[in-house]
Amino acid sequence: MQIVAEDKTKNQSSYRTLPLIPEIEEILLEEKANQEYNKKVFKKSYLNENGYVCVNTDGSILKPDYVSHKFNQILKNNNLKSIRFHDLRHSCASLLLSNKVSMKDIQIWLGHSSYNTTANIYTHVDTESKQNSALVIGNSLNFTEPSQDDDEEDEEMEL
Repeated sequence: MQIVAEDKTKNQSSYRTLPLIPEIEEILLEEKANQEYNKKVFKKSYLNENGYVCVNTDGSILKPDYVSHKFNQILKNNNLKSIRFHDLRHSCASLLLSNKVSMKDIQIWLGHSSYNTTANIYTHVDTESKQNSALVIGNSLNFTEPSQDDDEEDEEMEL
């Protein structure tokens, strides 16, 4: 099997710069230290000349299906529902939306060229959002019964 490495994205909007979350920065620094150690151990046999972040211990490039294969193993080992690795993008979008992140910001985070792609495919309205929508509509329509105080004020106005 021949592995082809391409350093390009699907479309122009996929090129983006996002803030580095401190927890991820820590993991990346650990990986960098591991790679430095492995370079010393493997010496001239170390293969990561291109500086890839995710490589095997000897510096060789991961197989294209490595991440999805490992992801499936993690799900299975933890008795979790089987989903595609790509489905995490849907979960990410839905979590961002449920935490009041704007649809436009979610579009940028996911790298979609179209707002509609984000809005129609990648976000799933959760129960809390539906409840909130119902509450807003109910409040807007003002279905509340007038209080006794309101009735007394109406009577005073009529006099």
